[in-house]
Amino acid sequence: MFPCATACVQGGLSRITQGQPLEVAYGSQVTLRNVLSKPLPCWLHSHKTNYPIRYENGRGSSHQQQVTCYPFKDINNWWIVKDPGKQELVVSSPPRPVRHGDTVQLLHGMTSRLLNTHDVAAPMSPHSQEVSCYIDFNISMPAQNLWRVEIVNRESEREIWKTILSEVRLVHVNTTAVLKLSGASLPDWGFRQLEVVGNKISKGYHQSTAWTVEEHRYGRSQEQKERELELHTPTQIDVSRNLSFMSRFMELQWKMLTLKSEESEHKYSSSPLEWITLDTNIAYWLHSSSNAQIHLMGNIVTWSSANLGLAVFVLLFLWYLLRRRRSIEDIPEASWCQWVLAGAVCAGGWAVNYLPFFLMEKTLFLYHYLPALTFKILLLPIVLQHVHDHVLSSWSHVLGGVLLAWLSSVFLVYRVYSPLTYGQPVLSTAELGTLRWRDSWDILIRHH
Repeated sequence: MFPCATACVQGGLSRITQGQPLEVAYGSQVTLRNVLSKPLPCWLHSHKTNYPIRYENGRGSSHQQQVTCYPFKDINNWWIVKDPGKQELVVSSPPRPVRHGDTVQLLHGMTSRLLNTHDVAAPMSPHSQEVSCYIDFNISMPAQNLWRVEIVNRESEREIWKTILSEVRLVHVNTTAVLKLSGASLPDWGFRQLEVVGNKISKGYHQSTAWTVEEHRYGRSQEQKERELELHTPTQIDVSRNLSFMSRFMELQWKMLTLKSEESEHKYSSSPLEWITLDTNIAYWLHSSSNAQIHLMGNIVTWSSANLGLAVFVLLFLWYLLRRRRSIEDIPEASWCQWVLAGAVCAGGWAVNYLPFFLMEKTLFLYHYLPALTFKILLLPIVLQHVHDHVLSSWSHVLGGVLLAWLSSVFLVYRVYSPLTYGQPVLSTAELGTLRWRDSWDILIRHH
């Protein structure tokens, strides 16, 4: 859930922490939460550990201090917004607010190193740039630590950066790369935290490139030790005001309705038409040294049977309806009412959960189809029972054999594809090749 909407659910936007400044200024101490919050809500983070000199695949890194997105509140999530032209790390009096288009440096509060990116491939996303906190190793890699603040939801060109309310993109001045949550999980050397990259090909708005200030205080301590004590001081929550449930609900709905569409494509994004025929899958995890992997991939027998069941239902429904218009009743009135009710609940549930996706201008994935698929699968036994009782009642023994064969094939496909569902046992390259029943399925094969 978005930070703004989270504040709504927990008591409305009025419930901003007590004594917490609204306007971000030079010298502000902030925590930056990614707007996307997938696969987990997380905050921009760094710690006293460097990237390994070489990754598992042999590629080299900058060996700079790691920058990640950490899904827990932590002292290492605090950053100081610094004016590049000054050394002060405290807020002046009066405060100088940061505005849209301003250039800033972000200093990590606990290690006093500046957020940096450069032309080095990111560890898990080699098409993007590595993001680090700069360490001067006295080599030919100068610091590149200037970031331009772009307020995505601004109402004017000189709008002030605000706590919780502003969604900002941080654009690297030297390379125009945008600070982005890739969503990939780092290996053990990165403590399984989420990867942050510099994305040079980002066009338009995407939640993974937007950040909000969630916790904020004006810095008062110039010395490192005093500043560390200041960062450890918890922010206090103002619980004196609470909005009604309906106010929270309406504010959350408005946030979802006014959400900007995602203009960029994802490797595993798909269209609603591809969901029907199971022409797509999603790879969630690949082992670092073997072919072990986990996918979201449906059982093709169940999927196809559900499609067939819906088609049979529609055909029989239209057939009965036309015949009843001519006063011909092929089935008893009670069975007809039951058939109509099944259509309203199951076929209607499928349509309501599926058809609206054709109107959505956002990135879609296979898992968006799962609620609709559930209704379609629920319709299948209703269709089978109806066919057994009213259409092919004299062929009941044959239908029983067909049903047994169908159940066996569902279980067989489940067993065959269970290594891609649970990640074990590990399959060989040849075995993985036999599982690609459709050319559009993206099954990952490691070439050693």
